[in-house]
Amino acid sequence: MKKDIQIPEVTEVFMAIVKEYNDIFQCEDWNAYIINNKDVDLDMVLVVSKGYDEKKLTETSLLRHKIEKLPAKSFAKVELMQEDVLKLSNFFNVTFFEGNAMFEKKYLFKKGTIKESALRMIPLLNKKGILVK
Repeated sequence: MKKDIQIPEVTEVFMAIVKEYNDIFQCEDWNAYIINNKDVDLDMVLVVSKGYDEKKLTETSLLRHKIEKLPAKSFAKVELMQEDVLKLSNFFNVTFFEGNAMFEKKYLFKKGTIKESALRMIPLLNKKGILVK
């Protein structure tokens, strides 16, 4: 029975953490984005995020976000990343529909990888950040 279930592979959908200037609070913020680099829209995008440190037995609350439709070749801001969370490993479980098929992928930003020295230009966003494919 389980062998009959097909789980399609996710391609051209990425998560990025970007450092950008906040005009309202006049400071630099870290924000998580989901990027749809596909030529088709994604429907009912669900993003579940959590930060954790297994050695210190620390974890954040589980956050859930919903994006009704993510157009082709576009992106959406998912959440603000607080400074304390950047020191942890952070994962984003992303589930979405493409046509009638459901897709799911886990994106992991390992502890210590979210830092200024790791920033690279991210296509489509045209901002500097850390990208996980």
